[in-house]
Amino acid sequence: MPLVEPLPPDADEDVRKLSEFFGGPLGFTPNSVLTMQRRPEIARAFIELNIAVTQPVHIDNQLKRMIGYMASYAAGCRYCQAHLALGTHRFGADDDKVAALWQYRTSPQFSDAERAALDFALAAASVPNGVTGEIAAELKRHYCDDAIVEILAEVALMGFLNRWNDSMGTVLEPEPGKLGEELLGPSGWTPGKHR
Repeated sequence: MPLVEPLPPDADEDVRKLSEFFGGPLGFTPNSVLTMQRRPEIARAFIELNIAVTQPVHIDNQLKRMIGYMASYAAGCRYCQAHLALGTHRFGADDDKVAALWQYRTSPQFSDAERAALDFALAAASVPNGVTGEIAAELKRHYCDDAIVEILAEVALMGFLNRWNDSMGTVLEPEPGKLGEELLGPSGWTPGKHR
């Protein structure tokens, strides 16, 4: 049971309009946003930030979702892990790649550049922060400064969401829950408190 129940998608017209953005990466407005709209200004600001951070300029949407997944993995947020696996899938990753997210360091599904970004995301989202000179150097070997800003913005955005959803006990919607069980479950993922 969530700490605070989400409101219906049409509770605030401005939030509803902005929430149309989530139709692309997810196909629905997440329960986290439906809870945020109890303070519409928070929901609106969050959606605007989400749009700015996830706009692909140097980093494509598939890799951004994988970066977000690693940040959520570091934080332990099962809700966000399922959402980001769904987003990765919806932006073109095949099921084998999504299922291999936990093995990105050794799986042939991932390039060296992707591994550098995912290592950075995992270290940047860890508490205490685990970014070392070696991790930073490997990231810089593959990405320009502007791309690194995009990567870290995704990690930081997920930090907000990980704390929001885990503290709220946000209920996982059916589609990411099903995909999480099918593709991430064999590696140990469960919905945890997000049932």
